[in-house]
Amino acid sequence: MKDFADKNKKKKQRKNKSIFTLNRSTQRTISSKSIAVIFFISIAMASIAFFYLKSDVESIKRNDISNSIVINFPTSLLENPVLIEVTDDTDSLKCEYFVQIGAYGNKKYAVEAESMLSNQISNISITEVYSSLQPGRLLNSVISGPYKNKSSANNAKEKITIEGFEPTLRTRCEQK
Repeated sequence: MKDFADKNKKKKQRKNKSIFTLNRSTQRTISSKSIAVIFFISIAMASIAFFYLKSDVESIKRNDISNSIVINFPTSLLENPVLIEVTDDTDSLKCEYFVQIGAYGNKKYAVEAESMLSNQISNISITEVYSSLQPGRLLNSVISGPYKNKSSANNAKEKITIEGFEPTLRTRCEQK
């Protein structure tokens, strides 16, 4: 019959002993020669870049710049000022209201917008205008109107907005 008491003592001694050990040698993974070669190559490349490419390292100096802005305008504006009299009497003005549906650089998009809205809105026209933001650029403006009052122009604007466009209200007034 075996003595189990001795067996338990051996197991306790094994628990105290470390199970995981490092089997690597004390050699470096990159040798000293390799590190030295890489160091000398980097110094050689830096010196070649400095001397051969003639690169100079200088500090950035701030240049003093003075701005001088001169605004010239016609002197006739000083001599003959233009006065506009504002009155609350709107009966002397005849106004027409328009709804601008969009302005397109390509005519086919303007025609497409016109055909999409022709069932809901009447009096749609396409006119050629020049851009105020980009002088010389021809645009095709799609406009609905004229409307006699602002209320009917706003109603048309609502219908156009429902169709997915972003219209703007335009007003043209003249003296009676």
